[in-house]
Amino acid sequence: MTAIRHNDGVLDAARDCVLAYGVRRTTLTDVARRAGVSRMTIYRHWPDMRALVGDLMTREWVGVISGLDLADPVTAVVAGVRGLREHPLWRKIVEADPELLIPYLLDRRGASQEAVLSALEPALGDPRRARAVLLVAQSFLLSAPTMLDPVTLDELDAELATLLRAYLGGHEGGAGLSGHKGGAGLGGHEGGAGLSGHKGGAGLGGHEGGAGR
Repeated sequence: MTAIRHNDGVLDAARDCVLAYGVRRTTLTDVARRAGVSRMTIYRHWPDMRALVGDLMTREWVGVISGLDLADPVTAVVAGVRGLREHPLWRKIVEADPELLIPYLLDRRGASQEAVLSALEPALGDPRRARAVLLVAQSFLLSAPTMLDPVTLDELDAELATLLRAYLGGHEGGAGLSGHKGGAGLGGHEGGAGLSGHKGGAGLGGHEGGAGR
């Protein structure tokens, strides 16, 4: 996985433009003007808006998940879902440009998904379970708003926690997260690196080569 291209001034300008106008109505010229740089400076790093927005989303999603503590994976996953759902950029993209997310749901994993898996796999001790947890979390992140009335988002998040605890409580081939082989359980999982410990990690939606979801 290629690390995202970092230029916080340009990424900040892209974020401001996307929040104001949406992705489709934002051009590299708009971003260059807001960042106070030339278009050629932008083009040296990003060939088009899609690549730039990809790196922007990667940076933003990592910012949400980087502080989560996987000593309690269930609490961390639910907090990550809630944090992303409430993120202004996530909300803008879901409302105005949801097609940007489709490749990472149907065709390939993004850099952000790779980052989450890299953190979940050592915490859960099983790459299959890490992928299953990520799939469930994605469904709650994307589709929970369609399941409201008469329930609330807080109630659905509580159900997500219940589902994950039930699933992770009986780890096949070893004790569950209440007594995980090679480490303590949810109360103190030894060796469970938090999401902040992922080298070069990207958040929900960074594709290979640096773009994000």
